[in-house]
Amino acid sequence: MRLLLLACLRAQTGNATTAGRIQDHLEAVGHKCSLKDAFGYENPSEIANLISAEKFEAALAIHLYKGGRLLQGSRIPFGIIFGGTDINEDIKHEEKHRVMGAVLEEARFAVAFTKKMKELAAAEWPGARSKIYIQTQGIMTTPSASFNWKRFLQNAGIPQDTDNLCLFLLICGLRRVKDPLYLVDAFSVTTEHCISWGPHAGAGEWHRREPHIHLVIIGPAYTKRFESELMWKINLKQVDPLFTSEVNEKVNRAPGVHLLQEIPQNDLHAAVKRCFAVVNSSISEGMSAAILEEFVHLSKSLMNDPSLEREIVTQAKAYVKKHHSRECEREAYQNFVLRLQ
Repeated sequence: MRLLLLACLRAQTGNATTAGRIQDHLEAVGHKCSLKDAFGYENPSEIANLISAEKFEAALAIHLYKGGRLLQGSRIPFGIIFGGTDINEDIKHEEKHRVMGAVLEEARFAVAFTKKMKELAAAEWPGARSKIYIQTQGIMTTPSASFNWKRFLQNAGIPQDTDNLCLFLLICGLRRVKDPLYLVDAFSVTTEHCISWGPHAGAGEWHRREPHIHLVIIGPAYTKRFESELMWKINLKQVDPLFTSEVNEKVNRAPGVHLLQEIPQNDLHAAVKRCFAVVNSSISEGMSAAILEEFVHLSKSLMNDPSLEREIVTQAKAYVKKHHSRECEREAYQNFVLRLQ
């Protein structure tokens, strides 16, 4: 079939990565799958013209609102893949909620990455429960063999002569919902608070007490180039220019915390291999404040117990192999598309 796949294709983001992987799955069995950026279209009539011009027979969209709204009233069958922020954030807005409900009613099927995501959607639109399927995301890493670790550290402003360098990596766009500043105070007391250091100082002194400990935040930020990518159509909600400035200012005042622009995925995978641990934070995903209070203590326990580290890594690999198989994901999407014939 000739398939249209709509997604928000900002470079080096999860949506773009997921869309590319799904496109690969479908083309592997002979479908012609055309990937289009949802940011490039304003309304369903533009997509209707595209469908007519390119003779698409069916469509998929990632994100119930951003992608799905463009397929409303479509003359071809389509399926929807929940994006995460649609169910966690957009659902709170009355008009978006109405649109998403209408899209879900028209869709042949919907895909949720987790059971929780399915239950949240089904609670809002009970009539759609039977058409929502759970399919976890497939994982495949491709670390670059030519990745230059020393250059990466130099770009981050991390001294390369530091003994026993221990680097924590936080990968996220500079958006408030991703909460990239969540862990900054755990690693470093910002310079204007240095006067408060004393024998009873808290976790924020971690880098000062142990200079080999660093946090690197890496991901897309607001730039002038970003303005040219049609982001004005969604009020720059993908990356907030004011928040980008706020993050930069705080990081500049926090020794041991570093900020880097996004890098190619293969290099990012290589950086993940070299760092001590990858951390995550997100308001939308409901991270508990208790995690921040215990973060330094738990991290030190992991650093001081190599056997625990090996056990966690071994179990993590087994979990990914069992629950996030790229091959299982491929088979699932190939079967989903059969529902569009």
